[in-house]
Amino acid sequence: MAILEILEYPDARLRTIAKPVTCFDQKLSNLIDDMFETMYDAPGIGLAATQVDEHIQLIVMDISEDKKDPRVFINPEVTVLEGDPEKMQEGCLSVPGFYEDVERIEHVLIKALDRDGKPFELEATGLLAVCIQHEMDHLNGKLFVDYLSALKRNRIKKKLEKAHRMRA
Repeated sequence: MAILEILEYPDARLRTIAKPVTCFDQKLSNLIDDMFETMYDAPGIGLAATQVDEHIQLIVMDISEDKKDPRVFINPEVTVLEGDPEKMQEGCLSVPGFYEDVERIEHVLIKALDRDGKPFELEATGLLAVCIQHEMDHLNGKLFVDYLSALKRNRIKKKLEKAHRMRA
């Protein structure tokens, strides 16, 4: 397994629309394992393939405290079940060090494939529902900063660009 590089905002590759997964092979299995290792190392609770410059519809997630509930979502679809959008503070491994309130629906139905290509459905509420929507945004080339005002988004962009220059 390997730690993969996580793309950081404003990297244009984060805006790439992911393509559906059609091949369930060892390469995909290795990518899933590497993404989990990368997510746990970061540390984070969710990671979309787009964030590691693989533009396929693949998400790994583990919102458990003890990191013993790894979940894989391939070609995910979300249906809103009920409720009004609720504000929750979000962060992102591609926007390190920043946390902002974002409105999301807190009760959804997820349809996806597992790592072996078997379909499943999962009713999600709370953090799991929010996290899957956040990660699915990545698959569609969207970041949580897109929900913020232009002023806040620009401030974050400038700070991250400065940090990138300092590391280079």
